[in-house]
Amino acid sequence: MQPSTSADPVTPSVSPQGTTLGYALFATRWLQAPLYFGLVAAQGVYVYKFFNELWTLIVKCVGGSATENYVMLAVLKLVDVVMIANLLIMTIVGGYETFVSRIGLQGHRDQPEWLSHVNSNVLKVKLATAIVGISSVHLLQMFVDVHHTPQHALLWGTVIHMAFIVSAVLLAYMSGPMLREEKGHGAHRVPHGDPRGPADPVPPAPGGPADPGGAHGPAGPAWDQEHGATGPSLPAAAVLRPAPLPIPAQATSDDKRAAREREARRHGTVFARGRARVVPPEEAGDMAGGTASEPAGESRVRDAGFPARKLLEDFDPDHPRTFDRQLLARLGTLDFLADRRNVVFVGAPGTGKTHLAIGLGVRACRAGNQVRFATAAEWAARLAGARAEGRLAGELSALDDCPLLIVDEVGYLPFDPDTARLLFQLVAHRYERASLIVTSDRPLGRWDEIFGGAAPAMVDRLAHHADIVRIEGDSYRLRRVPSAG
Repeated sequence: MQPSTSADPVTPSVSPQGTTLGYALFATRWLQAPLYFGLVAAQGVYVYKFFNELWTLIVKCVGGSATENYVMLAVLKLVDVVMIANLLIMTIVGGYETFVSRIGLQGHRDQPEWLSHVNSNVLKVKLATAIVGISSVHLLQMFVDVHHTPQHALLWGTVIHMAFIVSAVLLAYMSGPMLREEKGHGAHRVPHGDPRGPADPVPPAPGGPADPGGAHGPAGPAWDQEHGATGPSLPAAAVLRPAPLPIPAQATSDDKRAAREREARRHGTVFARGRARVVPPEEAGDMAGGTASEPAGESRVRDAGFPARKLLEDFDPDHPRTFDRQLLARLGTLDFLADRRNVVFVGAPGTGKTHLAIGLGVRACRAGNQVRFATAAEWAARLAGARAEGRLAGELSALDDCPLLIVDEVGYLPFDPDTARLLFQLVAHRYERASLIVTSDRPLGRWDEIFGGAAPAMVDRLAHHADIVRIEGDSYRLRRVPSAG
């Protein structure tokens, strides 16, 4: 058997003729571009219609000939025009982005919130919802002018509106399984603008969950420079499989952890940028981050920048009044890293948010992942320094190589608009690429107090794929302070 030169050894080769024909067919998508520009012209027609209706309303109001009923109908017409214009915008921008070409607004301050996660299913649901809204306005116009509306028109208007509602509900219901199936088959999909390309799926270890280190293991610069991102050719006898490093909800003993590390070295399997690759056994120990005098994972824990060593097992689950222990146990398996989901700890000061964040970070390090910890102010200062040196884009791309970033103490200090935009770029750049753990003393609905106008878009991206852990209770620190007198 000849060695494969592809990241996927079972991918068949494509003939030049087939490739040329496929490219030619793919290029026909540009035939849709004039259609979207035609819709732009239709948008201009609606702009003219809006101001024409508005001018007529102003003239009649000034002349004293506008009745209350007329004003209400005229305003509803204006709302109707605006909603149709919104429908056109979603169709133009979303359709062009989905079916023609990427627009490349990732990180732009004016990027619509819905465009960051738009696809054909999401677009259909949003268009159906917009049509229901337009139908509602039309039906309301008919009921406002009920004395001049025939009864059969009211009946059919109501029936048609209900049909739109049922259609939108069915479309949303059917799109849910489609989106879940899309995530299941492409959980490692890379969004627009990711220079690394999609990550190859890594099969789960037998008898346990998918290895989180396999999806987001530490990058190997020397390996990537020598062999490229897809890895080298595999010999015929080599079997590509992830190292058995399942992380249970409870901590394992040093003996069990050492056994797993020996098993990883025996198979010679390490991970980088979401791909598993086979390396010689004598190199596996060094690439896993361990040395003869230092257990594997300890160097990653040291490099993460944790202010203290905290373990999940040391957290007192009986201290908080309200706390989802099952959710924490699930997070302890590190499945959220493989799914590129975020974790947000929300609670008052002293309730253990930072402890849990560090505990998950230490566990991720021991599972073979690179982690970086800093407070929100420290991340802002780091990004500001990179921007001052003209390398902000490179810094954000470099941070994508870390499967997990921890942003601590969000909310203790408000940020100016410029700093808020920097942190928004960090969240937006990692959206569906890698995981974030964030701790905050304020719920996401109050983040406008911290980030101002950047809060809605930041929260939208952060919470779209996130587990929110709410912790309610008294400060653990104050509990240990002896009362005076």
